[in-house]
Order: sequence, then structure tokens, then C-alpha cells
Amino acid sequence: MTRPLDILLVEDNFEHLKLTTYILKRNNVPGEIHVVRDGQEAIDYLYRKNKFSDESLSPRPSLVLLDFNIPCVDGKQILKMMKEDEGLKDIPVVVVSSSNRQEDMAFAAAAGASAYISKSSGFEKLNEALANVHTFASPPRP
Repeated sequence: MTRPLDILLVEDNFEHLKLTTYILKRNNVPGEIHVVRDGQEAIDYLYRKNKFSDESLSPRPSLVLLDFNIPCVDGKQILKMMKEDEGLKDIPVVVVSSSNRQEDMAFAAAAGASAYISKSSGFEKLNEALANVHTFASPPRP
């Protein structure tokens, strides 16, 4: 039996967090959602530091849903850090951002993001994009 996906959601806005988790659950996106609220928590989670040191509670993500506009360490820095780290670069990252600026989309693509989803495109487009986001995930490790 394969383990379910572990999705790391990096989102500071509570309303966006609720909406994203609602859409993922509504569409039966397989996996457990682990939430961090800022860039430092994302780093701690990915490197299993501080309150995320227990691997059973903070498993390696199969997929990261990353907002660019987060406090402490911004999402662009997180994406760049992950893709430059030998131990993390194989984790797929989908940017889910309020920005629909061409520069942000180009940065995400150049830095190695698997996809870019704009929250500004309206509920139906966001719902459609998030409903299939699990297809970007790497297979769960045994």
C-alpha cells in the first residue's frame, strides 16, 4: 500500500488558507495537508527544525504549495533555496499567489516551479487549477 501524498501549504493569509484547503478537500485531492504560515516556518519544516523536528508529524512533502507574498522569508527566496538544495530540489513546488504579474510568473518558471496558479483569476479557475494540483506531486516515499 502506498502512503498518501503529503502536501505542504505555505500561506499566511487565513482566508486564502481556508479557501485553498476547502478546494483541495472538496475536490478530493489525495493527501494530508500540512500548513505553515510564514517563510521561516517553511524552512524549519523542510529542514525539520524546532517544532517540526518530529518526522512523523512533519513528513517530507510530496508537493509544496507556495505563496510568494509571505512574511519573514518571502516565497521567492524559499523557492530558490529549495531548488538549489540537493536534498530538496526534487520536491515539486507549485506557486499559488495573488499576483498575476508576468515578472512573478517568469521568476517562478526560471527558478524551477512546476506551475504557477494565480488566486486573482477567480474562484472557478482557482478551483480547476487546485483540483488537479496533485498531478505535480512526486510519489510518496515508502
